[in-house]
Amino acid sequence: MSDPFNIYILTALLGCLLAGVLFAWLLYRNTVHLDKRLRYSLFASRAVVVALIAFLLSSPLIRSISYQLEKPVIVIGQDNSLSAGNIFPAGFNMEQYENDLKSLADKLSEKYEVKLYSFSDSVKSGLDFSHKGKLSNAAQFINQLNDELLNRNVGAVILATDGIFNRGGSPLYDMDKLNAPVYTIALGDTVPKKDVLVVNVNYNSLVYLDNEFTIDIQAQAFESKGTHTLLSVLENGKKVYEERIQITANPFLKSITVKLKALKLGLQKYTIQLSPVQGEISELNNIQQIYVEVIDTRQKVLIAAAGPHPDIAALKQVISLNKHYDLKIVIGEELDTLNPNDYGLIILYQLPGLQFNTQTFMGKLKQSTASLWYILGAQSDLPAFSSSQTGVTFIGSNGTLQDAFSYPDPNFTAFNLDLAAAKKIDGYDPLQAPFGRVMVNADASVALSQRIGKIKTGNPQLFFISDNGRKTAYLIGEGLWRWKLAEAKEENPSDAVERLISGTVQYLSVKDDKRKFKAYTTKSTFEENENILVNAVLYNDSYVPINTPDVNMEIRNEAGKIYKFLFSRTGATYQLDAGIFPAGTYNYTARTILGDKEHLAKGLFYVNALVAEYQQTIANHQLLNTMSAQTNGKMYMPRDLNKILSAVISSDEIKTVSYEQRKYEELINFKWLFALIIILLSLEWFFRKRNGEI
Repeated sequence: MSDPFNIYILTALLGCLLAGVLFAWLLYRNTVHLDKRLRYSLFASRAVVVALIAFLLSSPLIRSISYQLEKPVIVIGQDNSLSAGNIFPAGFNMEQYENDLKSLADKLSEKYEVKLYSFSDSVKSGLDFSHKGKLSNAAQFINQLNDELLNRNVGAVILATDGIFNRGGSPLYDMDKLNAPVYTIALGDTVPKKDVLVVNVNYNSLVYLDNEFTIDIQAQAFESKGTHTLLSVLENGKKVYEERIQITANPFLKSITVKLKALKLGLQKYTIQLSPVQGEISELNNIQQIYVEVIDTRQKVLIAAAGPHPDIAALKQVISLNKHYDLKIVIGEELDTLNPNDYGLIILYQLPGLQFNTQTFMGKLKQSTASLWYILGAQSDLPAFSSSQTGVTFIGSNGTLQDAFSYPDPNFTAFNLDLAAAKKIDGYDPLQAPFGRVMVNADASVALSQRIGKIKTGNPQLFFISDNGRKTAYLIGEGLWRWKLAEAKEENPSDAVERLISGTVQYLSVKDDKRKFKAYTTKSTFEENENILVNAVLYNDSYVPINTPDVNMEIRNEAGKIYKFLFSRTGATYQLDAGIFPAGTYNYTARTILGDKEHLAKGLFYVNALVAEYQQTIANHQLLNTMSAQTNGKMYMPRDLNKILSAVISSDEIKTVSYEQRKYEELINFKWLFALIIILLSLEWFFRKRNGEI
């Protein structure tokens, strides 16, 4: 079958040539007095010029076809975690292995495109044999390969590891996306070594003052039969429990339940440790540290509603996740029996409502100091709502609803709603909002605004005010349950709705901190490989955040060593990334000067030692063999790296791929055609002029 493109080009070209010949014939038909050769030359020149100009005017496209060869990509990934470089069988020569792997990479690069990586708690380019990684996350490495090498000609993946993966889960389930055989190099040792370790600790991270709580400890031992170890539990460095454990088997596992009592408020540090046995391979896994927050009482939250609604279930589901809250739901006439002063936060779901008289309960509410969250919907009595509080006046009629989509306000700072959560909320179904106009009678902090169709109205949807000193929130619309349902249907469910509801509840239930200067870490406990992040905010006399003065911070470790930092400004606040700190307890003091007054903010944080790499010291070669078999690869021992080279070279599946590229370009873009036309016209003019034709 003929190519229509070629037929079009050929037809256009013939037409242009005929036009050129016709034009040249009309011009030179009466020039018989010219030399025959000159006449024919000028005729041909004019015919070509006219044909070219006509052809250019038809805007033709020129198709070019090229072929690009892509070599197979061979990936070599080296496990750079602590266990892979410090636990190996007798006779293993690490230096020889490193040289052999580098030699393998060099030989493969002669024929293939070789990409080198090292992975542990992060993935880095190049081979790194320092083995300082605190974790082994092979799943992250495989996922990064899937992203970076998408649609590439991946020939093979060579993975050197001990098979001990303690973060990110097993990479087994993401290997198939690479469509390449995986050749594993089995590092580590499968023979158990003498070792005792704290393998697991189960506990509640939140307990209440003067309450008893338990810590469930699992102690494990290998190749230590006939010895004993001493289990100790220390609270902030003071021993509160001790037990002697006799090791009676190989391997050995024992669960111990320790009962303790919370006697002090705040974050408490507990150290669980086993005394070492002689000759054990590592003592680093004998210790685990946990942190338990002791609080005085739970915040009482009331959901008061005129009648049942799916939104109430959505609110309950989110609020109940936080153990700080004691949630109660009361519907209808039972509200009149309650004392609002018993609660720190009251969520008024479509109250005042149309279904029953709420004057008794609403009258009591005016005498309480609890924070309030009004949620308006189809059953709200809008005139009664407007008269029950002074912060908002709703001008509209009962029973009329409209679809109001939500879009987050980028200037909202009352609590953190990250970009991912904001984007999710922006795409969810609309809330059913009462039709009318919202008049806010006070300064409001707006979290969400209304969008009707594609029009951003600027009208607030979720916002916060201070109503005579009482924290008050308003949500104009019902239908939160639809957002939770949409979230549950997602392939990777987000927590956008949970962040929004929990952030609102937390903001309303927390008592205002009137300090003009605050500095706080993003959390109280960090892992050993996490950056210490600190936020700070400074208020002027009008309680408007400013960041004109410099803010300095000193962080002091347990030995008294001081680290000094200067905060960076961001928006109207301050931020500090202090980097990674060794395991331990740290106190910090942030200071700034506003006017002639110095402001201080103090606190502490803990950095927890990572011992995951020593929790399992027996290499998992069975997993490596499964990974290779599943992808039509093979597992090799470190001494057999040359066999991997032979396997890759001899594989019929690892081939260079040729890609055909078709490119269409307008003929008018070829500048040499214009040069040819000018040259031909110039020569024709010269000879015509010379022979008196002009």
